[in-house]
This record gives sequence, C-alpha cells and structure tokens, in this order.
Amino acid sequence: MQVSSQGVTVVALLADPDAPTEIAQRMARTLSARLTDKSGQERRFDVEVVSEPFTSGTEDPPTLMRRIKDRGSAESWDIVVALTDLPLHSHGRKLAVNLNHEHGLALLSLPSLGGLRLQTRARRAVEEAVLGMASPHPDGAEGTSRSQPPPGPSVNPLAPSHPGRTEEKETDDLRYVVSGPRGYLRVLAGMVRANRPWRLVPGLSKALAAALATGAVATVNSTVWTLAASLSTPRLVIATVGSVAIMIGWLIIDAELWHRATESSPEARQRARLYNASTVVTVGIGVLVCYVGLLLINLVWALFILNGQAFAAVTRTPLHAGEYLTLSWFVASVATVGGALGSGLESDDAIRAAAYSKREQERRHRLQEDHDDQPRSESEIRR
Repeated sequence: MQVSSQGVTVVALLADPDAPTEIAQRMARTLSARLTDKSGQERRFDVEVVSEPFTSGTEDPPTLMRRIKDRGSAESWDIVVALTDLPLHSHGRKLAVNLNHEHGLALLSLPSLGGLRLQTRARRAVEEAVLGMASPHPDGAEGTSRSQPPPGPSVNPLAPSHPGRTEEKETDDLRYVVSGPRGYLRVLAGMVRANRPWRLVPGLSKALAAALATGAVATVNSTVWTLAASLSTPRLVIATVGSVAIMIGWLIIDAELWHRATESSPEARQRARLYNASTVVTVGIGVLVCYVGLLLINLVWALFILNGQAFAAVTRTPLHAGEYLTLSWFVASVATVGGALGSGLESDDAIRAAAYSKREQERRHRLQEDHDDQPRSESEIRR
C-alpha cells in the first residue's frame, strides 16, 4: 500500500452506478471520522466516492482487481475499495471480498452481505478492510507480513465466510467467500434486494391497468358474487397461489427473463441457477405486492359500489364484512390473471427495467448481444 504524506490516507470508494453508488455516498458521510476514530493512530482518512461501471463487460474477479489496480494507479489514492451489486464467483464459490494488501485494493460484492441491514454491513466490511490494509507491521511499516494472514473483514459482518490464500498473487492475497446453504440464501437475498422488487409495481403500468379494469368489472358481476360466496378459504388460497404463479410464469416467459448457461461447466450452471432463483423471487415479490394492492383497491371499490339487497338477492347471503373480504379476495385473483394478459402489452425492456438492477440489465444485455453475434449453423441459415 502507498503511504500519503502528512499522515493522511486517501480512500477511494469505486462504486458501480445505481445502488452501489448510493450506498457509497451514504457511507462516505461518516466514514472518514469513523476510520480516524478506529485507527488508534495519528492518521486522518480522506474518503472520495467515484461512480463508474468498472464491472462492465466482465464478472471475472482477477480482471476486476486488475481494473481497480489500474484505476488506482492513475489517481493519488492510497486504498481503493470497489463495490458492485453483481454476485461474483471464483472456483465455484461465491465471492464476498477480494483483498490485495500490497496495493491497497479491495473488491466487495454487495449481494454476499445479504438483503437486510445492507448499509450497516457494507460500512462495517469497508471499515475493516480499510483498517486492515492501513494497519502497520509489527516493525512499524505499512501493510502486512507475508508470513501472517493479513487482517480483513471479520467473520461477523460476512458470516458465514471463510478466508483463504489465493494462487492469484498478482490480483489478491486474501479472499473471503460464502458457502453452504446459509451462504447461498444470503447471496440470493442480496441479489433480490439489488433488483429492488418493489420497482416492479410502477414498472408494469399496462398490466396494472388491465388488472384494475378486470377487478372493477368483476366486482359488479353477479356470477362472480355467486362464485365468491360459494368458495371456501382453502379454495380461495388455491386461487391466490394459482393466479400469482400464472402471473410470475407469464412475466418470466414473455419477457425472456429465464437465464440459460452459456457454458456447460458446473460453475456456469450453478451461476445460472442462482440468477434464475433471484429472478423468480424478485418477480414473485413484485407480483405479491401487486396482488395485495389489488385486494385493497377492490375492497374499497366494493364498499363503495355494492348494494346489499342486490347481492343478497343473487347469493341469498347478507352482505357483511366477511362477504366484502371474500369477494375482494376472489376478485384480486381474477384481476391478477387479467394483469398477466395485460403484461403482454408491456415491452420486454420495460419489464426487465422493472425487474432488475442496472448492473444486471447490462449483464443480460451483453449476454444477448454475444448470443446474437454467434454465427448461425447451416440448418438455421436454410430456415
């Protein structure tokens, strides 16, 4: 690691656009003071935030570390901590942090921190990485001894994590990975959070319009009244699960959100499974939010428009609170299916923009371009 003059260490937070940049900017407000307080030395830390797509075109950790090194060499930075919301893999394992103490470099994959308390976990991981790289030798020099494991992020903010020496000495000297079922779920939760599933609701305006129109018409339909009054709670649950599943499946198939491994290696298949799991969960959360919203809107509409005498004449059941709720519940399921049909009016780009983070959109766009650039076989040309 380089040493700045006058006891000042310049720390650069190199962040991918969108969510990583937002996290880095919020972190930078207090990071300088926290690092100075925790260092226990007469040293100040200056923190800069640089937003640029340093992961563009690659997900290979050694390549990214070389990019970070080259970027830091062009500036007067002592330590560079890069943040990305892409899940990174190395030798079949999910990467959390890459550290290079000699050059003062750290690469942090935010999904490895999970989906909860991300800002706090990211701040702790960055603090410990920076303090680890800025800590002195026993003899007073900066850096770490090659005979001792370099300090890095503790197990707590990255648990379950496992440090290990790497063979890629030119890019990193210590690596933290997450493993096991708990680690898989943590990365999956982090990917879903990076995709921000709540953005799916305003992103599907035409589908929502179709669902609201379907719900408004169904609420005043006497046949729907009769069906709703005759349905038991288990059947209503089945209708809910079925309609939500139809909506999720339709969105994924129609917008071509399903990821196919471009390679036959186990690591590529594992990565594809992780991406697809995050897609299903992301779209699922978004659809469930839409479903709850439709149920509440239908309930308000029913309270406003329904006539108790007309309802009782058709269903032979008095119109009480339970009937309002049952009808709104059933109509929400019907409207969700209508919304699935209406989603066909949305452009694929609009659905992808609603379902994925900016980095994930660029990654999928790059894969599509690579697929389109592949030479077609003779049989495809003849068609």
